This record gives sequence, C-alpha cells and structure tokens, in this order.
Amino acid sequence: MRDAIAMTTGAARPAEPRAGLLVRLFRSLRLPLNDPFAVFGLVIYATFLVAAIFADVIAPYDPTEILFTPEYDLAADLRPGEQGYILGTTSLGRDIFSQIIYGSRSALLIGVTAAFMVALIGSIVGLVSGYFGGWVDAVLMRLADIAFGIPFLPFVIVLAAFLEPSIWNVVLAMALVLWRDTGRVIRSQVLTLRSRGYVDAARVSGSSDLKIILRHIAPNILPLSFLYGSIAIGWAILTEASISFLGFGDPTSISWGYMLQDAFASQALAKQSYYWFVPPGICIILVVSAGFFITRGYENILFPKLGR
Repeated sequence: MRDAIAMTTGAARPAEPRAGLLVRLFRSLRLPLNDPFAVFGLVIYATFLVAAIFADVIAPYDPTEILFTPEYDLAADLRPGEQGYILGTTSLGRDIFSQIIYGSRSALLIGVTAAFMVALIGSIVGLVSGYFGGWVDAVLMRLADIAFGIPFLPFVIVLAAFLEPSIWNVVLAMALVLWRDTGRVIRSQVLTLRSRGYVDAARVSGSSDLKIILRHIAPNILPLSFLYGSIAIGWAILTEASISFLGFGDPTSISWGYMLQDAFASQALAKQSYYWFVPPGICIILVVSAGFFITRGYENILFPKLGR
C-alpha cells in the first residue's frame, strides 16, 4: 500500500525502507574521509582529544604548581630546554607545556558542549519552524531575528559580569544566541523536505507529525547540524580565549585563553618571551582551522555541485 502511494506521489524514500532509524542516522553522519582537508581537521581534533584524555600522563607537572630552581630556591623563570622544561616556564615558575596539555581539556570541554547545544537547539527550532509553519514559524523566526541583533562577544562579557566567572558562561551564551544560524539554515532545508513525495506518502498512510519529523526529515538534516556544530567548536574556543584574555574568564581553570591573559599581564611580549604566548595561540588557530577543514568536507557531501 505504501509503495503504491509513493508511486502515485511521484517520489520514493531516498533511504532503504527497511533500514532502522539508528542505521539511517549513522549513514547521514558519515564522515567526509574522501576530503584531505577534512581528514587533516579530524587528525587535529584526535590529537587534542588524546592530549585531553591522557593529560595526567603526558604533562610532567601540575599546571598550577610553582616550580623552583634548585640553585637559588626561587620561582623558575626558564626558557625552552633549560633544566629539561620543554617550553620553559612562566614568570611564576609554572610549566608552560603542562598548561598547554591541560588547556586542551578546557578547550574541548567548552567546544564540544557548546557545539552540541548550538546544534541541538538550532535543529529543534529549524525542524519545528519549517515543518509546522504558520504562527509557529513566525514566532520562532522572530526570536531568531532578535538573536541576530545581539552582539555576541559583548553579550558574553555582560553575562560573565552578572554570573560567577566560569567556562560555562561561554556555553550558555552560545546556546542562547548562536543557534540562530543553525535554525535558519535547517528551517530552509525542512521547507523543501516537507513537500517531498515520501513525506506526503507517510502523512497519507497515517503517520503522526512526530514520526514524520523523526523518521523522514531529521536524518536528512543531521549533516547540516553536524556541519554547524563543527563551526561552533571553534567559535566556542575562540570566545573563551577572548573573554579570558579580557579578564572575564574562570581564574581557577587552566585554558589557552587564561595563558594568553597571564602572558599579557606579565608583559611577556616586552620580555620577548614568545615561548609563553605563541604555543597557546597556535593551539587555538589549529582547533579553529580544524573545524573549518571539516566543514569543507561536509560541503562536498551536502552540495556536490560545488566540487564540479
């Protein structure tokens, strides 16, 4: 009966009809391994993920421990390679290499959590708005317009000023504001999907709106959600570095942004202590670039005509 309905509507479901929902979700999130830039981005993420998981093993010292020189019993202020310190120490005698390793934990925790929240909220808003339309669409899109009118970085600073300094301020700010881009794009995609023949066939056969959204529409928009989630990882890490550099970050958490702020306050540039602030800057650049490289691979999957 369903095959006949699909034939009369002039379309068939793009995925195998007997494939389970989890299988279809997995297939829709296939990694763009055929793109060298995307593979390079995945390698960068994997490297920092390993560093974050095994930070206790890789880092030779506690990142907040003040180390002393054995000769003078003073706080070590050493350059790279001196007395076995890979990247040297800060002016307070803290090992820079250990701070880089432990900073990857904060970076990935903020990035992955914020990306998940942005993708989740944006996907839900886009699905509901695009599928139901009418006043639901109007209300949600006006909220998106309001979110587009909020300057992001000043919003994060104000939020951090009113709340207790924490890395979760970045996650909360991104969840409240940056879902707008994901929601807009997914809404436009849902507007085209809801008019497809297999959706009409499912509706005629008695499927509920929730079943149609979850089974027939959501698997087709997940690559877009994952694409914007990859972008959000870099945005979150860059935002955390920005507010930490401005002094609104969590002073009890070691992050790359905290390292930059500490180096700036200690006049590392004037002392030509490039080994202090260049490594965290490179780490931030690599992670943000990795998200961009992965999005390139997903663009080739979502829009294959761009490659031609």
